[in-house]
Amino acid sequence: MKILVIEDNESVCEMLDMFFMKEGYEREFVHNGLEGYDRFHGDQWDLLIIDWMLPGMDGVSLCKKIRETSNVPIILLTAKDSESDQVLGLEMGADDYVTKPFSPLTLLARIKAVSRRFHQDVKQNEGQYLETEHFKISKETREVFLNGEEISNLTPKEFDLLYFFIQNNRQVFSREQLLDKVWGYQYYGDERTVDVHVKRLRKKIGTAENPFIHTVWGVGYKFDEASPKTVE
Repeated sequence: MKILVIEDNESVCEMLDMFFMKEGYEREFVHNGLEGYDRFHGDQWDLLIIDWMLPGMDGVSLCKKIRETSNVPIILLTAKDSESDQVLGLEMGADDYVTKPFSPLTLLARIKAVSRRFHQDVKQNEGQYLETEHFKISKETREVFLNGEEISNLTPKEFDLLYFFIQNNRQVFSREQLLDKVWGYQYYGDERTVDVHVKRLRKKIGTAENPFIHTVWGVGYKFDEASPKTVE
């Protein structure tokens, strides 16, 4: 795995460098937001780790700018622990966040969870698409087509969530169940993480007639192509 870390705290970088070396990760460290953005475009990366508070360009703005052209997995490091700050980071395109101070083992678990589905080799049904009335989606190539038109702006976690919903058409899942099934580890953040990703997915795939992902009040969410528009 090739990771770009954009973090201005040298102690944090030294700690991550040691743990990533043990994991066999190829890594590079940049200490400025603007320099990080330039370095991001200078190579191919499997995952980005971005600190919220950066000189040059803050991490949230950097995340948003990267999302204009790339769906590379992003983990945001933040000392901000309020719910609104964490939701903002997710809305700007981060796939996950880790609150400082953090254990390197916790970050490693998040890295593996975020990247697992994005980079995994599909051993079964290679080259095949999961097809519904409106959607055609491939877990191998991570392509999504809606009514024949490709949807190319999904983040890795948005893709994972959509694929899971399509696999489980019309089944209702609580936020806790979605965190467990889609995020794939014991999540220690707020369940609003699911709400943020559903909201972003609706904007990208929903139509005037149908948002496809529906709120089941008091329970959670379900995917249903036949249901009428959800009233928010």
